[in-house]
Amino acid sequence: MPGRRGLSYKARRRWSLAILLIGLPAYVVVAVSVVNWLERPSILVELAVYVGLGFLWILPFRFVFRGIGQADPDRGGED
Repeated sequence: MPGRRGLSYKARRRWSLAILLIGLPAYVVVAVSVVNWLERPSILVELAVYVGLGFLWILPFRFVFRGIGQADPDRGGED
């Protein structure tokens, strides 16, 4: 159904690549900065920060990554 999606499959693939190439390194910088700001927390607190920031980072982009690993639905049955 073409009217249901905001972005085409091809656009979502491009956006997902850009997000991974720009957003993931930015996430790493932010996560390490937050842990350094906490001044050597325990390993469990450090793990919780990394996991928490990882989920917070991906939530806004969930719709972009959904279905990217599957075949292009716009191509139909062509190979």
